[in-house]
Amino acid sequence: MVAVAAFSICAGAQSKEFTLGKWVEVTNAILKELNRSYVDSLEVGRIERAAVDAMLDALDPYTVYVPEEEQEDFQMMLNSSYGGVGAIIYKPDVNGNVLINEPYFNSPAARAGLRCGDEIEAIDGLSTHGLQSGDCSEKMRGKPGTTVVLRVKKLRDGEGWKAGDVMDVPVVRERIVLPSMEYAGMLNEADGYIFLSKFTEGVGQDIRDAFHKLKAQGMQRLVLDLRGNGGGVMSEAVNIVSLFVPKGSVVLTSRGKAAKEQVYKTSTDPIDTEIPILVLVDGGSASASEIVSGALQDYDRATIAGTRTYGKGLVQSIRPLPYDGQLKVTTAKYYTPSGRCVQAIDYSHRNEDGSVGHIPDSLTHTFTTAHGRTVRDGGGITPDFIVKAHRYSRLTYSVVYSGVLEQYALDYVRRHESIPSVEDFRFTDYEDFIAYAADKDFDYRSQARALFDEMKKSLAEDGLTETLSGELDALQKSLDMDKETFLRLKKDEIIPFIEEEIVVRYYFQEAGIRVRLRYDDQLHEALKQPAISW
Repeated sequence: MVAVAAFSICAGAQSKEFTLGKWVEVTNAILKELNRSYVDSLEVGRIERAAVDAMLDALDPYTVYVPEEEQEDFQMMLNSSYGGVGAIIYKPDVNGNVLINEPYFNSPAARAGLRCGDEIEAIDGLSTHGLQSGDCSEKMRGKPGTTVVLRVKKLRDGEGWKAGDVMDVPVVRERIVLPSMEYAGMLNEADGYIFLSKFTEGVGQDIRDAFHKLKAQGMQRLVLDLRGNGGGVMSEAVNIVSLFVPKGSVVLTSRGKAAKEQVYKTSTDPIDTEIPILVLVDGGSASASEIVSGALQDYDRATIAGTRTYGKGLVQSIRPLPYDGQLKVTTAKYYTPSGRCVQAIDYSHRNEDGSVGHIPDSLTHTFTTAHGRTVRDGGGITPDFIVKAHRYSRLTYSVVYSGVLEQYALDYVRRHESIPSVEDFRFTDYEDFIAYAADKDFDYRSQARALFDEMKKSLAEDGLTETLSGELDALQKSLDMDKETFLRLKKDEIIPFIEEEIVVRYYFQEAGIRVRLRYDDQLHEALKQPAISW
């Protein structure tokens, strides 16, 4: 019996090796024959890349091939760093100048005197006219320590120049690291707040340092905001959990095919095992965010509030490939301390059309936390308290994503040399914004009107438009609203976005977060929830 089992295992392994060898041979034969006899010239590199991408796409979205020429962008994704001057640029007209939109705090661009509204006419002697925004950004990037010369038209007076002066500004590129911990501060006299947008190397130490500063300011409860945090380096998630649970605690377990089960435990002493913690999550919280929130929930160490997380319980590893390429490959699934796998999508079992579905609730399992509360697997981390975010109107989304707010903020900066402090600034000239937006081309239809237009298309396809013309005309008339009236109706929704766009151009990115917190109804509601962790 043992011999039969051993033979079956050996045969199975041989069968997989044979299948692999077969398809490698078939693929090479097809490519050689195409190269020999295809009617047109063959772009071998493009075809091979498309084949590799299609093969990996059949697995999951996180297993990807990264060739040598894409390493810089890959490192930007992993580490949020790049070589450059440290400024967000905006190019409203391909035949015009580049505008400095937002220089980063203490960046080479900021230290060189570049400010929001300054115009870049040339980069290293090459005119920006005719270049796309991405082309300009690429030319401003480069190896740290090298110099790029920007021909700049200044927006307003400064040290040694007048508004309108055109001058060559040499800027030494540096390694620009976008912060993962974007803000840490006190919400009030008792509640400390940390906003973590991603998990990159060293962020655990950043959280540790911020925690001590907030404690010194009187913090009695910590709010850790992981909303929209898509994850990152798994070891940093372990480091963050280790700050708040006893040394030696299990944070996660990973299980894969190529490697045996690995258990990740905290290896350092915590800084505080008593302070109440509120963790905010939403549908954009994934991977490392789910490791942190899941572990703290399993240990009943934090109260989780918000909406259910994304459900990415897959672990990726980086493997070297020939010609300096890399393969980011899914190698394992991870499990929280209670044994939950939060993976919500089953990529291994696809439908006939190639689509995948979420794991149904009927196939999930129950687990218990340290204090005996019931939690489930198979669909992200479900918060202890569901607190929904504000639902914005279609008009507000359109105003934001069309660039109208961004363009208005730049125009506002041109007309206002300074504004009050972040705490004191309030945008009060909404009619000025309406007048500005009225001349811009963007989709200002309400959700109801957009659905009505789709319905009319369907009725036209069915040949029913004439039959229902009277009813349709009456309904359309009731749904129609001019742009200015609709903008006035959504004033309270849009003003917070205007304030955020304006303050970052005077006080850098952190100021925008402080304005956002002022209007964050989900946060304010979550702070009212009863505590689980204390």
